Amino acid sequence: MQKLMVQGGTPLNGKVRIGGAKNSAVALLPAAILADSKVIIEGLPKISDVGVLGDLLEEIGGEVKWNGQTVHIDPTHMTPMPLPNGKVKKLRASYYFMGAMLGRFKQAVIGLPGGCHIGPRPIDQHIKGFEALGAKVTNEQGAIYLRADELRGARIYLDVVSVGATINIMLAAVKAKGKTIIENAAREPEIIDVATLLTSMGAKIKGAGTDVIRIEGVEELTGCMHTIIPDRIEAGTYVIMAAAQGEKVLIDNVIPQHLEPLLAKLREMGVGIEEGEEQLLITPSKQLESVDIKTLVHPGFPTDLQQPFTSLLTKANGTGVVTDTIYQARFKHIDELRRMNAKIKVEGSSAIVSGAAQLEGAKVKASDLRAGAALIVAGLMADGVTEITGVDHIDRGYEQLTEKLSNLGAVIWREEMTENELEQFQNS
Repeated sequence: MQKLMVQGGTPLNGKVRIGGAKNSAVALLPAAILADSKVIIEGLPKISDVGVLGDLLEEIGGEVKWNGQTVHIDPTHMTPMPLPNGKVKKLRASYYFMGAMLGRFKQAVIGLPGGCHIGPRPIDQHIKGFEALGAKVTNEQGAIYLRADELRGARIYLDVVSVGATINIMLAAVKAKGKTIIENAAREPEIIDVATLLTSMGAKIKGAGTDVIRIEGVEELTGCMHTIIPDRIEAGTYVIMAAAQGEKVLIDNVIPQHLEPLLAKLREMGVGIEEGEEQLLITPSKQLESVDIKTLVHPGFPTDLQQPFTSLLTKANGTGVVTDTIYQARFKHIDELRRMNAKIKVEGSSAIVSGAAQLEGAKVKASDLRAGAALIVAGLMADGVTEITGVDHIDRGYEQLTEKLSNLGAVIWREEMTENELEQFQNS
């Protein structure tokens, strides 16, 4: 296993190109199951989750060919093979196989998903949707069994706004008989991206991106070509890094509208931001002023950027309060930041950050993907070297992170962990 080393204090300059959206990619690949001919998806991010999903598509009989960041998926010979164990448990987004396989084969067996440990992520809303469409859902030995004689359109109200449930119900409903209405649907850009792919296949979907999605079932879906949207969370992370330690940083391949809540807060702090059509130019001020943030479902401040943003607040003058209304367990990075001399205390679902503090390099551990991003932001600002373990979490969501940051002038590298370090890491 590797650890990530960051020598803090060097300014970031130059241009960084953002990859395809992780949260789109993990749904677009399973969506290809629904087509009856070849699906081509361009611009996929080079991250471990995408590779795992490609392997899973092959496991059920799909032909998957990679050409750089483009994948060619031939779903013709796919079968409803059970996926109770193995790779399917490695990532949370494997649950999209439920909706896609149910939509195509009227049956599926999928192991309960894994992913980052950031508190409970129940899939009850997904199951409620599948049952409304006519599926029988049972949980047997840690796997979800889905069976349906036929799927019929239904009116489904989501009790909580859920991106996963919205996409999964959409996947199951596009070939169901009749009309499906999803109310209180999530509105994230990734949902629009998945709906765009399905529409290109011949699905009839209206209202993606609003809180009511209407789907008219069709009998067949054909293959198509689709280009994924840029990753707004990766873009937001680099914007935060630029605000924390940049002089002049150009973020390329970004949709600025997707980042409005973050950009508004950064402007409040005194960060200079120029918006282009697909670019952002970040020129931070020498004095940052603290702000309060509260994470909300889209289009509010994204929970996925709360952790890196908390690191940035340690540099700002004054006190900032960070409230996470989405995932209560998203404060595991706070203890690690404290090791680096951050002055933060947690009260309930809020973290109170007092600045400006000069962070010090330390040995820290990434407990999940975005906590890893937060520690890198902190490492870039800190005096001395920060040593980050749990790098596999970071690689799940940030492509070529070390290379991209090195190109901006950061002093960052990877080292293999010693046996002793590995033992300590596994026991911690």
